[in-house]
Amino acid sequence: MTTVSKNAAPVKTHRSKAKAEATRRGLLYALPDWLMIIMLFFVPIVLLVIMAGSRWSLMGGNRGWNFPENFVKVFENKLLGQSVLFTLEYTVIVTIFLLVLGLGLALIVQESTKWNNMLRTCFLLPSATGLASASLLFYALYSPQVGPVTKILSFFGLMDEGGSVLATGQSALWATIIVIVWRFSGYYMLLMMIGLQAIPGDLYEAARMDGAGTWRIFRSITLPLMKPTIVMCLIYCVTGSILAFDQFFILTKGGPNNSTMTVVQLIYNFAFDSKKDLGMAAALSLIVLAALVVINSIQMRGMRDNTK
Repeated sequence: MTTVSKNAAPVKTHRSKAKAEATRRGLLYALPDWLMIIMLFFVPIVLLVIMAGSRWSLMGGNRGWNFPENFVKVFENKLLGQSVLFTLEYTVIVTIFLLVLGLGLALIVQESTKWNNMLRTCFLLPSATGLASASLLFYALYSPQVGPVTKILSFFGLMDEGGSVLATGQSALWATIIVIVWRFSGYYMLLMMIGLQAIPGDLYEAARMDGAGTWRIFRSITLPLMKPTIVMCLIYCVTGSILAFDQFFILTKGGPNNSTMTVVQLIYNFAFDSKKDLGMAAALSLIVLAALVVINSIQMRGMRDNTK
């Protein structure tokens, strides 16, 4: 014969009330974060959509709805295709350099025993410099008047005396890539080191006992287990490169002849320079945002597939 406890219902009710109280308390704790997200993300996005569909000049303000005129003018602009192609070229080159150098430096620091701390500090020092400060530093180094780079290249016959590294589109591109690689390679080294340290050392010992060489260990153990970290670094590289602005604005201002114009610089020009049209700038910003969402979604999908 079974018996039912008289206290079962009160205990269950008490637990439900306690759970509801904990939920309300958690929501209350999260309220400041939600307010920050709403104010700093959702409200600007809504304002951006309104501006993209309006005739909105820098000085005149909102003059009414004109959708889809701003998007049509953006796609008809002759600099759009050029800036997109240049941004993609820059993104591919910078991403390859940063991923390869970041992993290479991480392996050097990990394998080094005597100079581990010194190497890590030397590689990380440029990361403490702001991007604008680093760009200004290299702008002075590249200057034909005060910088040593032009004089060194002229001495070896690689450049005419008195010329400038930033005088042509290709040389300006590679000069800017050097700035970015110098500034960020230590940061990506640190991210790669975190991934390397997460690999169990027993796998390396077992591989060495089986007679595997250095290259075989790297190809069969290190790279496969580093895929999540590499994909994460890939997301950072691609997103940062597509949104590149500071370095090109300081070093080249999009020149010469708009040959180093990035998409974000074009947005700046629409809003504050040639057009002074916030509507066109907002329309192009929405296009860039949509592209980033698609690209990052594909990369995140790749990260999930690699972690299964």
